[in-house]
Amino acid sequence: MLTLRVVVDQILAPVPGGIGRYTEELTKQIITVAPKGCDVEGIVSAHPQADYDRLEDRLPGLASLYRSVLGRRELSLAWQTGTLKLPGRGMVHGTSLFTPLYKHDRSLEPGTQTAVTIHDTVPWTHPETLTAQGVRWHKAMTKRAHKYADAVVVPTHAVAAQLAEYYDFGDRVRVIGGAVSPDLVVPDDADEIAESLDLPERYALSVGTLEPRKGLEPLLEAMAHPDAPDVPLLVVGPDGWGDVKVDEVVARLGLPEGRVRVLGRVPDATLAVLLQRASVFVYPSLAEGFGLPVIEALSLGTPVVHSDAPALVEVSAGAAVVVSRSEKSYPERLAQAMFQVVNDVELSTRLGIAGLDRSRAFSWRDSAEKVWQLHAEL
Repeated sequence: MLTLRVVVDQILAPVPGGIGRYTEELTKQIITVAPKGCDVEGIVSAHPQADYDRLEDRLPGLASLYRSVLGRRELSLAWQTGTLKLPGRGMVHGTSLFTPLYKHDRSLEPGTQTAVTIHDTVPWTHPETLTAQGVRWHKAMTKRAHKYADAVVVPTHAVAAQLAEYYDFGDRVRVIGGAVSPDLVVPDDADEIAESLDLPERYALSVGTLEPRKGLEPLLEAMAHPDAPDVPLLVVGPDGWGDVKVDEVVARLGLPEGRVRVLGRVPDATLAVLLQRASVFVYPSLAEGFGLPVIEALSLGTPVVHSDAPALVEVSAGAAVVVSRSEKSYPERLAQAMFQVVNDVELSTRLGIAGLDRSRAFSWRDSAEKVWQLHAEL
């Protein structure tokens, strides 16, 4: 029996974010499409037993779970410095840079191989949107990946091109993107959910962790601009780092009560209702590697406005309105794009149809099959 060991720790991170979603959905399908004679083991840092139980419930079919004796922070440091290796040999797939990377000779042991995933180049292109420690860690782990990884997975060709400016990984790079979760389905009780949320007839929606990189402040400034549409903005997502205080920004901008509502983290069923009923979905992120919420919105026929971050442009492929991130005029451009979509029925309808078609190009099953193919080629 061949075993592929997948680092799934991000699912249990305090703020799983997009990488946590990516890890969970991809691993589920890696298990589902595993070739005959192959199984999947999860790799995690030390957690309470309840977390292990929750993880195994979310990843049905997982053959086993390797539990490190070190907590996430300690294990992260040990892997960064190369002071700790995994026991045994075999195939390892890291769903992020949080991956054990160390010297090994694949020519002598073809079955011993490590693939690592680099989701973006933010530590180089937008270091101000991360903590100083986060920048150092990502750069150190990318350096280790360049030295020891047998393959590097990136979510888009845009990230591949950007990464090549800093490290030449050559033919080790593979593009394997994300997709929409099969759990993101509008439920039968959608009306009841909408009523419980007191959803207005028309509204703008944005989804993402509340942190500087996601461009929430320019979006709030757009809502205060005279060109903005006369609809409220609903914001979904957990708090991240950077102390992004929406209420304080709203107060500073003088936005009236009810103009912006922060809903926090919501279940998939609620998210599906919010996405489907939104007049426009806005993703103003300053830097992205993929932009999963954009695909989620497109899959539900919702017209999308997003920044001109190269990965987002690649993912939407003409099925959305793209706004330049020019610092001085970005909020104004966002406001104008939102107004256009909300008030132009023909444009909104055309975007909805194009989005549905574009979203079908992405599949977690296809992504998982590409992971198995990658390891088979190695």
